[in-house]
Amino acid sequence: MPKFFSDTIIFNYNWDQVAQGFWRRYPNPNSKHVLTEDTVQREVKSGRLFTKRLLSKTNSIPKWAERFITARHVNIVEESMVDPKNKVLVTYTRNLGYAKVMSITEKVIYKESEEYPGKTVALRSAWIDSQVRGFSRAICAFGYERFKKNCTKMVGGFNHVLSNLYPHHNLLHSTQMTVTAAVKLKDAAKNASEIAKSKAVPIYASLHPNQS
Repeated sequence: MPKFFSDTIIFNYNWDQVAQGFWRRYPNPNSKHVLTEDTVQREVKSGRLFTKRLLSKTNSIPKWAERFITARHVNIVEESMVDPKNKVLVTYTRNLGYAKVMSITEKVIYKESEEYPGKTVALRSAWIDSQVRGFSRAICAFGYERFKKNCTKMVGGFNHVLSNLYPHHNLLHSTQMTVTAAVKLKDAAKNASEIAKSKAVPIYASLHPNQS
């Protein structure tokens, strides 16, 4: 039975920065398993950029999987659509090799965050399936856990690339967070003081009933 995975990631960069960084995310410290990347097709239609790329990746496999997989690398096709007008980047990836043993189809939508202005939200969905009779459930379970673990690495690697591309943005973001935190602390202290004063008035009045 196929496994479905989904998660939502917030990048502390605006959409334009994420969309530009997307094409430069390799290499990074977490992408040593990515061997090659080649653009095989690219065209613009109705103001949108469509790209197809071929990536070659490798991953360690458990001992039990060696009976199904003989090679240690697999080709991945990545198709993407960039809509700069609506600020949406959509990617689709799927493995070409060993698809019957385990196929992983992934879709990611990068768009402006409505909840956090100036940041980008990535909505990731993936379907893991296997056609190996008698082992499909175990293979799908293994693929799900491996994919989930790799997602954390992918996000970390992408953030590393973005921080190198936009170092001043990182500094600005940290400064804004510090200022925001200071303002919140100041407001909290002010509110606490006002609450203390409001509680003190009736207490003082009860202790000094003859004073107005």
